[in-house]
Amino acid sequence: MTPTLADRIDDLLPQTQCEQCGFHGCRPYADAIATGEAAINRCPPGGALGIERLAALLGAPVLPLDTSRGVEKPRTVARVIEADCIGCTKCIQACPVDAILGAAKVMHSVVSDLCTGCELCVPACPVDCITLDPMPLAQADDRAHADAARQHFQRREARLAHDRDAREQQLAGSKRNVGAPAARNAVLEALARAKAKKKDTP
Repeated sequence: MTPTLADRIDDLLPQTQCEQCGFHGCRPYADAIATGEAAINRCPPGGALGIERLAALLGAPVLPLDTSRGVEKPRTVARVIEADCIGCTKCIQACPVDAILGAAKVMHSVVSDLCTGCELCVPACPVDCITLDPMPLAQADDRAHADAARQHFQRREARLAHDRDAREQQLAGSKRNVGAPAARNAVLEALARAKAKKKDTP
């Protein structure tokens, strides 16, 4: 299948899934660029080089980074300070690529090879136990790493959508059960008929 323009744009984005561009992930941003709804300069992780690559693909002028979206800086990977982690799982819920392992009341850990440096886990942590370390240069501009991050993001989105659908179906079933008429009770109905008959007898 021939890649669409949005596919080719998405291939140039860093796949951090950080949402600094204002979209829920890199692909929605790519779609918006492809349709002319968004400018090419809204991705701080991609930086100046990313803007140049997008401009070359689209035959568009190179623009300065829109600093209202953030500033260009070296890529990072998250790391949990183990001694301070309380196992709240909020960072796990915030991570767009499932790069954090752990469970409730159990210490969490970041799989650095999966981390995109999106930093979404940092504000989610209530005890400030997440620090950011420099990302290896080979990982920062590695397309294989970016492609893997895209796949992890897509799998997570599919899983969350499935979970939402299951909850909605369960809720709808509960509402139907609540609204259904109460089951008939033959004994109570017989007693009611006897009572009514006795009342009608002179």
